[in-house]
Amino acid sequence: MGYQAISYEIRNGVAYVTLNRPELMNALNAQMRREITQAFQDAQENARAVVMTGAGVSFCSGQDLADASAQGKLDMEATLRDEYVPMLKAIFDCKVPTICAVNGPAAGAGANLALAADVVIASEDAYFVQAFTRIGLIPDAGGTYWLPRQIGAARAMGAALFADKISATQARDWGMIYETAPAETFEAHVQSRAEHLAHGPTVAYAQLKTAMRGSLENTLDEQLAVEAKLQAICGETYDFKEGVAAFLEKRAPRYEGR
Repeated sequence: MGYQAISYEIRNGVAYVTLNRPELMNALNAQMRREITQAFQDAQENARAVVMTGAGVSFCSGQDLADASAQGKLDMEATLRDEYVPMLKAIFDCKVPTICAVNGPAAGAGANLALAADVVIASEDAYFVQAFTRIGLIPDAGGTYWLPRQIGAARAMGAALFADKISATQARDWGMIYETAPAETFEAHVQSRAEHLAHGPTVAYAQLKTAMRGSLENTLDEQLAVEAKLQAICGETYDFKEGVAAFLEKRAPRYEGR
């Protein structure tokens, strides 16, 4: 499909998904949600890592309220169920590693869109805000799921109730995101991180994601069994054999993702 609300390209094994409505701070409309969903579905088949970022000075300002009103889409349950859920699941369930590169403000659903990725890297001048209560709503787009798990119940509740801006460095220190980078080197840093993943052991990355996510619901015994099962899968791959050979030969491995 053609893309209008986002841009999409694959370079050096990395799919770059760029929210592309900079004049509206990359606010999410129905078309953008469809295009993000499609892009991630394509990327997991044709790339080895994905980066999602925003065009211009913002990452994403959240739901485009003007778009929803213009289309008469005031059925919030249906919009979340039919448009947000497929988009968030396409990101969360993507078989290859995903990075959200938060280049500027991430507000409301935009903040929680970022948290759907495996790794969030933010520019030092970016910030996050759960803006929902400012307009009489609760956090959605996965916010009530991700925030308590990442920053704990107390901080999640405070961030949601007060709708305070959380700086990129504070988000990093709280454990909401993985790391920050200076604005002037942000793009190069993200590219380096993404290409590292794109040249890594893809099958192992997929099993790692499964193991980490399941651990939140498992007992220790259950998780140890999961590790054994998934490690057996990794042990049968070309990448494992190549990784061992490269270690013994003191050279860089050449992974193929199989």
